Amino acid sequence: MASRLNPYLSFRDDARQAMEFYKSVFGGTLTVNTFGEFGSPEGADADKIMHAQLEAENGFALMASDTPAGMEHNPGTNISVSLSGDDADDLRGYWEKLSDGGTVTVPFEKQMWGDEFGACVDRFGIPWMVNVVHG
Repeated sequence: MASRLNPYLSFRDDARQAMEFYKSVFGGTLTVNTFGEFGSPEGADADKIMHAQLEAENGFALMASDTPAGMEHNPGTNISVSLSGDDADDLRGYWEKLSDGGTVTVPFEKQMWGDEFGACVDRFGIPWMVNVVHG
């Protein structure tokens, strides 16, 4: 496999629900492993997600985990996930699903640089930017 860059998202206790949501948006194969499966079957975090990976057919990949008890978790503003390209129909569809139940911070519309762009925070607190390249 070639090297690649993909987002790794951290959640407090809802990584499974978030990754199932992202699978409903992008499709693909979701693999989920708990802390219990990797050595802590009786621990407080046994049912939490140690590692989840979504591999979509279009090449998108997302990884995520729950933050174990006792570790700091600061959701918010230090990462955004960017989706961009010229496949307008797919990108508009992703925007509709990601912004549903979330907060739109920049309405999805034509911008001064000529592209369609929008920004939102999804219902799990993850910031997304979607850009449809025109021209």
